[in-house]
Amino acid sequence: MEMSTVDSTNLSAVGYDINQALLRIEFHNGSVYEYYDVPQNVFEELMAAESKGSYAAVNIYKNYNQQRIG
Repeated sequence: MEMSTVDSTNLSAVGYDINQALLRIEFHNGSVYEYYDVPQNVFEELMAAESKGSYAAVNIYKNYNQQRIG
């Protein structure tokens, strides 16, 4: 999965696999999480958000199954 660096105080990079509806977020502390069954529009809204960390906190972290992979 291709990861794109993002301008955020909390998030370092974000990637999305449209075929699996899989969102991957890498944090500045080095941890990496995968979020499952994330619609493409949620990924697009995250990438367009002025504050990606705030958007993710409200719309992603508690709303989708996740697993730490790194």
